[in-house]
Amino acid sequence: MTLNHYWFRDVWSVSATAARVFDALVDLANWPRWWPDVRSVHKIDDGTAELTCRALLPYALTFRVHRAEQDHTAGLLRVVMTGDLEGSCTGVVGAHHTGSRLDIDQRVVVNKRLLRTFAPIARPLFRANHAAMMWRGQRGLRGYLAPGSQHRPDVGT
Repeated sequence: MTLNHYWFRDVWSVSATAARVFDALVDLANWPRWWPDVRSVHKIDDGTAELTCRALLPYALTFRVHRAEQDHTAGLLRVVMTGDLEGSCTGVVGAHHTGSRLDIDQRVVVNKRLLRTFAPIARPLFRANHAAMMWRGQRGLRGYLAPGSQHRPDVGT
């Protein structure tokens, strides 16, 4: 694995049903409402969208996600990414204690020149930036799906 290959594994817990979490995840157009680091989402076609993300460090990543698998019953969602990030991301949602658990597995190669250039010295910062983005995503999704939230979607109820 080179310095420009990354493998991230995250686990989110959300106090909402697995169906509601899954519905929020497949609704990419609304991600900027609950995930502050997802700056924009532009639908390309029924299975593809272009996202621009920026967390704490002063750079943005723009990439396309194409739905490769979507199985609501199994809680499985997998996308293939191209652009500044190339690779795949798989999410599995299931019931867990008082809500749901989302297991995220992301394997990417960074194509953005700036990040490739600085990877030898800044890789730990890039990983920390990703961790901050994922923490803010989990926190945002929890708030978005919380009972009484003004942003709460009416899906899956």
